[in-house]
Amino acid sequence: MSYEKVLQAGKFIIGTKQTVKALQEGLVLELIVASDADPKITAPAINEAKERDIPVHYVDSMKKLGKACRIEVGAATVAIIR
Repeated sequence: MSYEKVLQAGKFIIGTKQTVKALQEGLVLELIVASDADPKITAPAINEAKERDIPVHYVDSMKKLGKACRIEVGAATVAIIR
């Protein structure tokens, strides 16, 4: 489900640091998090999203999430932005 959202999204940001920055700037519509990612890496983005009432969706695989973003490596977090 969320993989398709990423594929259909016009704009998105890959990676936790960039995602947290975009959340702080108010650009994020939805956050997609890979369940198999290290919680230490994803926690800052999840916490920021929850503070700002941004929907957080979970997918099972970093590798599949990266593929949905058209990159060759896995992605822990992806932010769908305005």
